[in-house]
Amino acid sequence: MQMFNMRTVVAAALLAAAQSGCTRGEAAGDAATSTPRQPAMIQARFLDEKGMPGPLTSTPKVVKTDAEWKKQLTTNEYAIARGKGTEPAFCGAFFDQHKPGVYECVCCGLPLFTSEAKYDSGTGWPSFFQPVARENVVTQADHSYGMERTEILCARCDAHLGHVFQDGPPPTGLRFCLNSASLVFKENKNLKDGTTR
Repeated sequence: MQMFNMRTVVAAALLAAAQSGCTRGEAAGDAATSTPRQPAMIQARFLDEKGMPGPLTSTPKVVKTDAEWKKQLTTNEYAIARGKGTEPAFCGAFFDQHKPGVYECVCCGLPLFTSEAKYDSGTGWPSFFQPVARENVVTQADHSYGMERTEILCARCDAHLGHVFQDGPPPTGLRFCLNSASLVFKENKNLKDGTTR
C-alpha cells in the first residue's frame, strides 16, 4: 500500500510539472542541465608583429561539428585537415614558396611555423625544422597504411597537418612535413626566408 502511494505521489508531481511547462531540470532545480559545456583550454604561444613568439597564453580548444567544418573549409582543405588526407607531392601551394611570413592553421588560425624554419627538403611538401612553439603542435602515433609514422596536429583544433620525421637539418634534426591545404600563409617582412638553407 505504501509503495502504491509513493508511485501515485511521484506520478502526480511529474504530471504537475508537465502541465506547468516546467522541464525536468527546472523542476529539480538542476542548473547543470542548462549550463553549456565549457571548451577545454590549452597553452599556446602567439606571435607579435615582428613574428616573435610571446608568452604562454591560455586559449580555448576550437571544437566544431563536421557540418561546420565543411561550411568553413574547401573540399580539399576538409579532406586533408579534418579527414587526415595527404596532398600529392609538388602540388601544394607552399612547397616551393620563398616569402617571409607565418604559416597558420587553416582551421583555427593558430600560428604554427615561420619561414625562418622552412627549408627545401626535396620531398615536394613544405618542410620545417621546428614549429613556432612546441606547445602549438601535438603529435600522435600513426599506424595507417602499414607504416609507423608520427602525425602532427594543431594543438588548438586537432587539424591534421602532416608528419614529423627524424631526417631534418640542424639544429633540430627534424623534418615537419606538412600539407599546404592545412595551412594559411600570412606574409611578414620582419621575418627571414629560410628556404635557402
